[in-house]
Amino acid sequence: MTIRLLPSNLVNQIAAGEVVERPFSALKEIVENALDAGADSIEVQIREGGRSYFSVVDNGQGMSRDELLLAVERHATSKLPNDNLFDIKSLGFRGEALPSIASVSRMSITSRKRGEEDAWTLTVEGGVKHDPVPASFSSGTKVEVRDLFFATPARLKFLKTPQTETNYIVDVFQRLAMAHPGVGFKLQQEGKVLCDFPRPGTGISDVDHSLKRLGKIMGKDFPPNALKVNARREEMTLTGFIGLPTFNRSNASLQYLFVNGRPVKDKLLNAAVRIAYQDFLARDRHPLVALFLTVPAEAVDVNVHPAKTEVRFRDPGVVRGLLVGAIKETLAQAGHRASTTVASAALGAARPSIAPDALKGAQSYPYRPPQFQAFQRPLEKVSRSEKVMSDTLQANPFQQGSPTSLQSRDGFASHSPFPENKTSPTAFAETKTSSEFSDPETLLKDNPLGLARAQLHKTYIVAENESGIILVDQHAVHERLVYEHLKQQMSDSKVPRQGLLVPEIIELPTPQHQALLARQTDLEAFGLVVEAFGGSSILVREVPALMGDFDISNFIKDLAESLIDFEEALPLKEKLEEILSTMACHGSIRAGRKMTLDEMNALLRDMEKTPYSGQCNHGRPTYVELHKKDIEKLFGRR
Repeated sequence: MTIRLLPSNLVNQIAAGEVVERPFSALKEIVENALDAGADSIEVQIREGGRSYFSVVDNGQGMSRDELLLAVERHATSKLPNDNLFDIKSLGFRGEALPSIASVSRMSITSRKRGEEDAWTLTVEGGVKHDPVPASFSSGTKVEVRDLFFATPARLKFLKTPQTETNYIVDVFQRLAMAHPGVGFKLQQEGKVLCDFPRPGTGISDVDHSLKRLGKIMGKDFPPNALKVNARREEMTLTGFIGLPTFNRSNASLQYLFVNGRPVKDKLLNAAVRIAYQDFLARDRHPLVALFLTVPAEAVDVNVHPAKTEVRFRDPGVVRGLLVGAIKETLAQAGHRASTTVASAALGAARPSIAPDALKGAQSYPYRPPQFQAFQRPLEKVSRSEKVMSDTLQANPFQQGSPTSLQSRDGFASHSPFPENKTSPTAFAETKTSSEFSDPETLLKDNPLGLARAQLHKTYIVAENESGIILVDQHAVHERLVYEHLKQQMSDSKVPRQGLLVPEIIELPTPQHQALLARQTDLEAFGLVVEAFGGSSILVREVPALMGDFDISNFIKDLAESLIDFEEALPLKEKLEEILSTMACHGSIRAGRKMTLDEMNALLRDMEKTPYSGQCNHGRPTYVELHKKDIEKLFGRR
């Protein structure tokens, strides 16, 4: 066989196979060209999902007659002025898109350069270029593509239905609109407007406009449940919005990530988001985020994949640290805040006038049970764990000031598990007890979660605040409080532990047995001392003092299973925190535990001062707030 050069048109068609996968990818390349040309208004028309026709009209700088001729030649571009692939400041840079699209379609480009009087139209059919002809057109460029893949009919067989192709186009169009909030975007299909994102109006801030645009794309419930992110590390900045943990979904389709204005799908960034939220969500739930990372051009390589949706960072560790740290700090600043959809779902369920079938499509917080099977205490009495916890806390050498224990009228100890000198809540012993409330109105105003009034079903705390009522899940919130305290103790390397009078021997399957022993040193740092005891048995000698009296066997089995689940999926720090989460679940107040008003108010005050207390470790909300106006609507008063 003789080696030969391939015809230029065939070369373009080969390139089109990489660059132009389907209509949305061709459209994306042309819209990115418009953005690189400085356009602040872009209008797109499509037919049959872009298969038979689409057009892109922009008000960018336009092209002259000679530039039009060059624009459809391979590797002709205006975007690499210094020929440096590691200093790319534009969305496009290869000079492959237009010639690749033109080689498999019937394409025409009409353009008029700013400052020039004449406009020109260039037509290319199946890679065959015609001479430009004069045209009537305002400043900017219009690209029309007809009969995509007519020159490569085999490719048409791989296209999906027009509706599916339209959905792909809408998705990529929305991503570009999110990345460039200062640009007006409009997408129409056969006269029907699919997307309309106008330019920012006068009197509205960039942040408000960006959040409003995100609300159009991610749903009207996103803005009221979004937290603003603004962080900087070295020469990198991270901005955008993240959703509250209790505002989540069953998939990650509403996680949008951008690097230097470019929509990307990057494993490093996705993993950073997952790790940042792992303390607050069950593993089958996903947060909503829209994050914009800006890094120096030389610190990121965008020349990785023809579709330009993948990037590589020069220092991935710094990037990951920035994302995880910024997200966690933002969530911490939100304190005990929970999503508005939690209350909406509760109100919707309470309205007798709404048929159950009508509620099925409503967006609400989906209840997810705890990941680990909780050991249930007898309902008729409280086990000695509360006494053990209280005694342990009072004996804790790191506790300053007065003890946290309060004697209740039932003879059981109420406790707050947080040292006073930490950022976690101070002991309730320093605040007023329910018998000392001299000015309830002031206290209602000063305490966002209000004052406890009652306990329902030995599980839920009912509190009153200035704007309405609060319903608190006592187990869910105490699980979060214990978890945060355990993390603080681990950070200080001061986890108190208690020895078992009679060590516990637990039989485990071989995989769980090996997984537990592999983490033997790590577990000891948490106050859990285990060792091998012949065959596949485990001997437990010491446990964290804070956990008091609990079902050790169930806890060890749950812990061993979880260690297998995330053995390879998480870095060491995240693995350790997952272990703490299991401990907190088993060591917190259970449903069915009768509480006094003093104990309930102590829990509310701790919630107000503890980061992330709006959700438990598995992503369930810890409380629901119902405003007076909403309650009045239930009874027809509004």
